[in-house]
Amino acid sequence: MDQGHQNYSIPGTARNSGTSTPQNRAHSPENYIEDIAPVPNPFASPYGSNAQSTRTSSAALHQQGLSQRYFHSRRVKKGEVEKPWTAHKDPREKWVTIIPLIGLFLGLAISGFLIYDGLRTVVNHEYCPILDEDFSNGLDENIWLKEAEVGGFGNGQFEQTTNTDENIFLQDGMLVIKPTLQDPALIEQDTIIDLTAEGICSSELFENCVVATNTTNGTIVNPVKSGRLSTRNGAFIKYGRIEVTAQLPSGDWLWPAVWMLPRDSVYGEWPQSGEIDIVEGRGNNHTYEQGGNNIVSSALHWGPNPANDAWWRTNVKRNALHTTYASKFHTFGMEWSEKYLFTYIDTRLLQVLYANFDIPLWERGDFPLSDSNGTRLVDPWSQTGNVATPFDQDFYLILNVAVGGTNGWFEDGKSGKPWVDGSPTARRDFWNTQDSWYPTWEENGQMKVKSVKMWQQKGYNGC
Repeated sequence: MDQGHQNYSIPGTARNSGTSTPQNRAHSPENYIEDIAPVPNPFASPYGSNAQSTRTSSAALHQQGLSQRYFHSRRVKKGEVEKPWTAHKDPREKWVTIIPLIGLFLGLAISGFLIYDGLRTVVNHEYCPILDEDFSNGLDENIWLKEAEVGGFGNGQFEQTTNTDENIFLQDGMLVIKPTLQDPALIEQDTIIDLTAEGICSSELFENCVVATNTTNGTIVNPVKSGRLSTRNGAFIKYGRIEVTAQLPSGDWLWPAVWMLPRDSVYGEWPQSGEIDIVEGRGNNHTYEQGGNNIVSSALHWGPNPANDAWWRTNVKRNALHTTYASKFHTFGMEWSEKYLFTYIDTRLLQVLYANFDIPLWERGDFPLSDSNGTRLVDPWSQTGNVATPFDQDFYLILNVAVGGTNGWFEDGKSGKPWVDGSPTARRDFWNTQDSWYPTWEENGQMKVKSVKMWQQKGYNGC
């Protein structure tokens, strides 16, 4: 035997064999590693590595890919796939289509009925034209009246209304109502303004025609002048329509209004015979707490006496959208009939106030049995049998720019108000702060009116 080439057996292996037996493996713990199956790499390509693919023929690669890839797609020919659901249909399946169609039909039917009902209830009145004023021919004195008064018109307003071209005039084909400062000489010394002596007072009441400055007690004549123009001389309606195209003024403590009063106080003094405010606002800017020239309102005034004016039941405000009512012209309108009264801005679709005359106003007002001093309140309207009373008489139109006032339109303590309503020197307090408010009038402190149109509903006043 050749000793240089002896055969030795390695523990744990079978001689001359590439495999091991269980018995031999039991004697060699390190050989357990050989028994663990290799874990495939879940991220490995089913085609093998790039290096392998470069050494494999394309045919073998294709065959290998077909056997290893997970998904295989092919074109399905018509008729190859079975459709068992076509052989047996669910009888309830048809309702999937029928129910939505029924709902669609019912929706269209209800919409059609609502449209029909709305059109059926709309009353398209016929009208006679009463006034179509564009001011191209000046102011017709047979229609227009420049009201000259100093009494504050029941609201403690600060303006003296004049009949001069200083405060009411035509410019660029438009009517202009412009407030101005009072003559300082009439305020700084004792003086009297007597419109009756001048023969121009438009009121029969003494307090509306005479005012005085008393330097001792601090009372003064009206600190500003302005204009108030009405159709009292010759244009009025009982039911009908009105449209006034105007640009409202901008300026602190200005009070513009387009409104109506009864031609005759048939049911008694204000507010028994009613008042219609088509639009009124404030000239202050949008920072004013009660709302400045970015807000207007419409209202009806009615009640057995001033302390029981039910205007708050028929009062609505309208905000301007991203602008003000002093920035451009708007058409302020009203439609009034036996059944309703509503106001609107620019179009009848943009309504502000809508009031139905469906029950007597005395019942609607829910007034107390007596006033604060114990006087019994008497119903001034229901005896007519007309639920629209007192808004069933002739009314005329008024355009004006008031200033200030002591009736609460400008609330005490709001946004630096320079006077207190209850003060006997309210007018002087206002006058003394003119350096703060008068400059705000300079740019756009006047009402401009392009046109005024009035129509009478047919069947009334000879129409």
